[in-house]
Amino acid sequence: MREYIEIKKSLIPYDFDISIAGKMFNIKVNYNKTADMFTVRLSKVGGEVICAGEPLVYGMPLWRDVWRQGEYPQFDVVPYDESNEKTKVTWDNLNETVFLVFDIGEERIVK
Repeated sequence: MREYIEIKKSLIPYDFDISIAGKMFNIKVNYNKTADMFTVRLSKVGGEVICAGEPLVYGMPLWRDVWRQGEYPQFDVVPYDESNEKTKVTWDNLNETVFLVFDIGEERIVK
């Protein structure tokens, strides 16, 4: 099983610091009940907002369009269901069957 970022739905909206590829980041998680959609903001700890309001779309890597070589470590975080049963991120399945999976290394989710 791959490593993943745990989302604590009972705390939303909330933010937390996380080390990714040796760099410290802050992730803020929000939820829009009407649209049944999660969004996340990625920031450097104590500093620059890298991306705000990125929606969690199943199978699509987060923050890929804002990554800058040499400035941020290369990594993908992908909403993914390893059982291949779900194809959408919802309140009911996030952190149940769909997880924010680190896509780093040889076993790539995104080809």
